[in-house]
Amino acid sequence: MSRLEFSRKTKAAIIARAAGKCEACEAALKPGGGEVDHILPCALGGEPTIANGRLICRVCHAGKTANDIRSIRKADRSRDKATGAIAPKQKIPGRGFPISQKAAARQPKQQLPYRALFKPVDERNV
Repeated sequence: MSRLEFSRKTKAAIIARAAGKCEACEAALKPGGGEVDHILPCALGGEPTIANGRLICRVCHAGKTANDIRSIRKADRSRDKATGAIAPKQKIPGRGFPISQKAAARQPKQQLPYRALFKPVDERNV
């Protein structure tokens, strides 16, 4: 999926809305010191709109980008598992434990006779 960039007009509206402050930590920004960022990343379905954009400082942007990358990779893994692109982990085959002589000589248990859960009521004695 290709990244969707903000248009010049959208960026200008986001910068004007921020009024020179980081919208994440409220720090004052120098002119040109902020970065316009997607709140919901493009890879997770975010659109390049004013509602999905915000002006943040470089420190906040670096931290948010690291979290976004983790979320995107997790979504990729989930999608790949669901579509079958990643095979499920196979159980490691083993030969198991040998049957002991004592267990081999043991007789199977006998079945108990059927036992009714209730007794029928005799209508004459009621």
